[in-house]
Amino acid sequence: MPKKNDKHPIPLSLDEAERYMKERVGLGTSFDLGVRKLKILKRNVHLYYVNGLCDTNFIVQMLEELVDINDNERLSSHLQAIVENRITNQSVEKIKTMDELVDQVLTGLIVIIVEGEATGLVVDVRSYPGRQPQEPDTEKVVRGSRDGFVENIIVNTALTRRRIRDENLRFEMMKIGERSKADVALGYIKDIANPGMIDAIKKELNTIKIDGITMADKTIEEFLVKQGYNPYPLVRYTERADVAATHLLEGHILIYVDTSPSVIITPTTYFHHLQHAEEYRQSPAVGTMVRWVRFLGVLLSILLLPLWYLFVQNPDLLPKEISFIGPNEDSNIPVFLQIMMADIGIEFLRMAAIHTPTPLSTAMGLIAAVLIGQIAIDVGMFVPEVILYVAVASIGTYATPSYELSVANKIGRVFLLIVTAIFHVPGFMIGTTVWLLFLAHIKSLNTPYLWPFIPFHPMAFMQIMIRRAVPGSKIRPSIVHARNRYKQPTNS
Repeated sequence: MPKKNDKHPIPLSLDEAERYMKERVGLGTSFDLGVRKLKILKRNVHLYYVNGLCDTNFIVQMLEELVDINDNERLSSHLQAIVENRITNQSVEKIKTMDELVDQVLTGLIVIIVEGEATGLVVDVRSYPGRQPQEPDTEKVVRGSRDGFVENIIVNTALTRRRIRDENLRFEMMKIGERSKADVALGYIKDIANPGMIDAIKKELNTIKIDGITMADKTIEEFLVKQGYNPYPLVRYTERADVAATHLLEGHILIYVDTSPSVIITPTTYFHHLQHAEEYRQSPAVGTMVRWVRFLGVLLSILLLPLWYLFVQNPDLLPKEISFIGPNEDSNIPVFLQIMMADIGIEFLRMAAIHTPTPLSTAMGLIAAVLIGQIAIDVGMFVPEVILYVAVASIGTYATPSYELSVANKIGRVFLLIVTAIFHVPGFMIGTTVWLLFLAHIKSLNTPYLWPFIPFHPMAFMQIMIRRAVPGSKIRPSIVHARNRYKQPTNS
């Protein structure tokens, strides 16, 4: 059997080519691999394809055109040129090796080879199975577009191209995975994006050596940013085409992976994960209010439980006006264990909601809220305040736009709870400081994670705190080191 890495030129004998396909990719064994054999001008012609990845109508139309050659052409030694001229398709390329033939066929293209010719014709008639663009469940807006990315990379790049009709928009395609050969596209605007960042990302992608990236963009992320066990997301995901287009215009670089409905945005900071399209679909004042409420929710999801438990441990820290905070009666289970049990219970519910069919998820939520919570309080397992504060912290977690960031913040909250339980006030203060220093130490593709807070950039920080009107936002974020710093003015 031929070795996978050898380069085999397309043989002049089609029998030899067919034998190669049988040995290499299982032609005749795998039901979805097919070959159509034709006799055109007294010479053999083979057409290789994969059922399910090709549009059958195009193939039938092409076969009719090829068969018509027998009725309309004379015998000729230039049969391949005649075949190429007869193919009514916008994408026809030539290949010279059987390795290329195998890769193209398995990608969903068809390959035509002519007896006595050392080159093959690749015709793009791909028709990948998939769903239609629809609004992503995790990034819904009250007003705005309802289309979103799907599992087809061609559709995803088309959705972006529809919003940015710029001659400088580039989508560089490459294949990653020795066996999966997944299509990965690097998207950027040539005269805006930082060339050094483009080269660095391209270099990292080209060095990926793995059998396959069946987990698509997540696998790419782990190779690209080398996250290790750091829980905080170092790239941003989006399934909205308008969000992706906005980041391209700011100078970011996007990574599209076939079979994934989400796109990787780089470079990103902590505050990129707190943005949501809804802020920009409302007026600046409303968008600013929504942003502040979201910031408050994120802070509550991290600090509320550790701070409340600190006051439970040290009631003398509370001012007289709010001295009512804290459990008014003793319980059989320590408050710290109650918090941890309730937090784990919320996580159980989240996981159950993901795996529960939609018609049943509402019923499950009612059972959890009415029966489990109330009965746990009645039997004395939990004090009511624990349920209250755990619920508020969980709501803050769900108010975080980025799912990855919300889970990372939850891990940070558990860390602060543990150090507060052990060391009380010093534990809370030192734990919070260590958490901030940890975030400040993180870099994503040499980008400070807490920028523009650390290092402090007044103008950029104000843009994060206040949603500015589009006409007043004329400068691209300096963190991306864009080649063209100023946004183009809009001509009325």
